[in-house]
Amino acid sequence: MSGRVYFIGAGPGDPELMTIKGKRLVDEADVIIYTGSLVNPQVLAGAKAGAKIVNSASMTLEQVIAQIKESTAQGKQVARVHTGDPSVYGAVREQMAELERLGIDYEVVPGVSSFLAAAALLKREYTLPGVTQTVILTRMEGRTPVPEREQIESLAAHQASMAVFLSAGRIEELCCRLEQGGYQRDTPVAVVYKASWPEETAVKGTLGDIAGKAKAMGIEKTALVVVGKFLQDDFERSRLYDGNFSHGYRPGRCE
Repeated sequence: MSGRVYFIGAGPGDPELMTIKGKRLVDEADVIIYTGSLVNPQVLAGAKAGAKIVNSASMTLEQVIAQIKESTAQGKQVARVHTGDPSVYGAVREQMAELERLGIDYEVVPGVSSFLAAAALLKREYTLPGVTQTVILTRMEGRTPVPEREQIESLAAHQASMAVFLSAGRIEELCCRLEQGGYQRDTPVAVVYKASWPEETAVKGTLGDIAGKAKAMGIEKTALVVVGKFLQDDFERSRLYDGNFSHGYRPGRCE
């Protein structure tokens, strides 16, 4: 009988932010292939005795698939552990395509993304009445290009809440391009380093000064840049809890 593969979101860092299902599957797995450059090793602390643990940091796609193919052919359960949620910059679609081609059964178990952990650390909500109802997750181009229509300047024109991944090392350029795209120079910005890890920290500022603040803290990688007026304290009350508005669970008041 062939084994099965589980793509598991390990969360942003704190092992307790892994889902109950993800934790159970990692602990039950015969083979664990994890993204060693990003996943907190404590996530694997409950691995059963005898489980084979493989760090994929230096592996190619072909090597990962070969390990999965060998393991599942032996009837073993494989946990393919990615940081955050696999669907955001996880490079999982290419792995899924290969497993489908090979006829290997798999399931995806979602996790908590770092942009959510960043909001938790900052104690802010990305979507605020009267401010914005849109969140943009993006990155600047690097080794992986970005479509022309998704350049930072174009996205900035929406004035939405924005979480910029994999770009903290070029924060001066990022801030310049965000301003060119339409954000005002006094737009609030925060750089969140290793959200939910013991060493987590956040640097707050504006487009005009955040680059210098982040550089002074030595933050260049493993950080998320969040931008937008949601970081301010000005917003409208939600209609959800407004007594002047009725909905299916709260009929209108009788005068």
